[in-house]
Amino acid sequence: MGDIVETKPYGSWPSPIDAALAAAHDGSPDWVGFVGDETWWTEPRPREGGRRTLVRGSTRESVLPAPWNVRSRVIEYGGQPWAGAVPAAGGEPLLVFVHFDDQRLYRYEPGTEPRPLTPPGLRWAEPRLLLERGEVWCVLEEFTGDGPGDVRRVLAAVPLDGSAAADRAAVRELADDRHRFVTGPRLSHDGRRAAWLAWDHPRMPWDGTELLVGEVGDDGVLHGVRTVAGGPEESIAQVEWSKDDRLLYASDRSGWWNLYRDGTPLCPREEEFAGPLWRLGQRWFAPLDNGLIAVVHGRGSTALGVLDPESGELVDAAGHWTECAPTLAAHGTRVVGVGAGPRTAGEVIELDTASGRARVVGTPHRDPVDPAYYPEPRVRTFTGPDGREVHAHIYPPHHPGHTAPDGELPPYVVWAHGGPTSRAPLVLDLAIGYFTSRGIGVAEVNYGGSTGYGREYRNRLREQWGVVDVEDCAAVALALAEEGTADRARLAIRGGSAGGWTAAASLTGTDVYACGTIAYPVLDLTTWGTGETHDFESQYLESLIGPLAEVPERYAERSPSAHAVRLAAPFLLLQGLDDVICPPAQCERFLASLDGRRVPHAYLTFAGEGHGFRRAETMVRALEAELALYAQVFGLNVPGIPELELVK
Repeated sequence: MGDIVETKPYGSWPSPIDAALAAAHDGSPDWVGFVGDETWWTEPRPREGGRRTLVRGSTRESVLPAPWNVRSRVIEYGGQPWAGAVPAAGGEPLLVFVHFDDQRLYRYEPGTEPRPLTPPGLRWAEPRLLLERGEVWCVLEEFTGDGPGDVRRVLAAVPLDGSAAADRAAVRELADDRHRFVTGPRLSHDGRRAAWLAWDHPRMPWDGTELLVGEVGDDGVLHGVRTVAGGPEESIAQVEWSKDDRLLYASDRSGWWNLYRDGTPLCPREEEFAGPLWRLGQRWFAPLDNGLIAVVHGRGSTALGVLDPESGELVDAAGHWTECAPTLAAHGTRVVGVGAGPRTAGEVIELDTASGRARVVGTPHRDPVDPAYYPEPRVRTFTGPDGREVHAHIYPPHHPGHTAPDGELPPYVVWAHGGPTSRAPLVLDLAIGYFTSRGIGVAEVNYGGSTGYGREYRNRLREQWGVVDVEDCAAVALALAEEGTADRARLAIRGGSAGGWTAAASLTGTDVYACGTIAYPVLDLTTWGTGETHDFESQYLESLIGPLAEVPERYAERSPSAHAVRLAAPFLLLQGLDDVICPPAQCERFLASLDGRRVPHAYLTFAGEGHGFRRAETMVRALEAELALYAQVFGLNVPGIPELELVK
């Protein structure tokens, strides 16, 4: 006897994927590394205030109890927050890590209490343990005044003996602060040279960076610093040294981030071997001792592979992972990274390049519900304005025991990713399953400006933010309606950060959507880039909108706050009160600009949350409120969710 399938309207299907389950599985392992021959990594703890902990691979257990939070705030988005090594004499490993609450660098040996190495008031990222020198080499971020732009960043050395814990003067600066932004230094194997990346306002690192090399002097300072690659229109995303001390780097000089060795392309392809450097220390490739190079690469979604730089041969690891994160580490013939797929969350994976065998070594995926309820993506390419391609992942409503009445079309929510110089990965996301298993479709749009499809696709958003992203999302939504996949009258849009901007701009600039969810957004360009946001993105708008000195009127014209009078669709606004990237003032001015128009809306704020929600209770409230909005606007019968009061 076959399974019974019940007929119920879209949006009313019962689902085992509730908001608490989606929140509990939010986040992924990150910042993998080797300590000796042992794998370590960081993991999220949504139920412990959203902290990240450090996990030891041999035990798969956290070594730091709450409230320790292994996370850097350098450039606000952070960077590699820890490093470790085993002393030559053997014994327990020595680790250093950044604690989020005070941003100090700590020394830690398992079984002991962490001890501070740096004084309060400074920030650190990309630590490199140099035991022979008795130092940690890092990126130092130091604020020199009260404004977000009163800041300097330099390469620095911190003594391991703790002498700098109360003495800023004990921190050695390795180079000058001529550049606004720098990545951590990579020492050559002979210890004589260091390489790092740098860039300056108004460029973002995906616009143009410089690859710098300096000589390590007898005084332990970098001398003769020179630019060896890169420039205003060439983005170098990562640099390493090969085993024979030649420079390996990922550059987009060809229009795609490809790998180069001393300037010679190693595997020229129209696909990406790197990505946008949002966090210092991201690694898309890792050289091995035998000369091979582990790489994360792809066009759109990414794979883990091994490249032979002599032959150009590239062999991918076998496995079910369709996305590999930009965190790689290599030791001997072993490579570790983080992989995920449409039916698996992020897992720590290890590839033995000698045998070609890949296996899960940490945070193995365990199905929290029957996989029959998982969302089932369809990778599609749509046609946008002027015939341009628009990439998207379409997740139709999906439930093993329910279907909709004949003739009913489902509601769909367009998801606009953040960044905007980023993309939506093709991985299992139970927040998507929260909607699709109830009968609400989701369309993730990698609009023009997204990464993963080459520099030309990425540059479509230059001076066109609020235009191309809005048009591309609308093109996908309307195409789904026109082909009979979605209900034209029940389309919504949602996004966070830059995606919140796209959602707000779509609601104020088009009539495509019946409602929308806007989370921690940019809403007013006239104030956001001129003192309201942090230093890293403070001149991002120079490329996204245009030079402020030349087109000041465009900043007002594009801002959703300036067009709130056009807004007629109900909306949900979500905001963390500790957000320094998109501060609450943006939302507050937007609501004030509604000027009594009596548009149904809800504004939910969350104390203790910054840019992007990390606490389980916040994510639960936000997801349930979003579903409640769609239930009210689309006329859905959704049992078991708190009512959302929409005010006018």
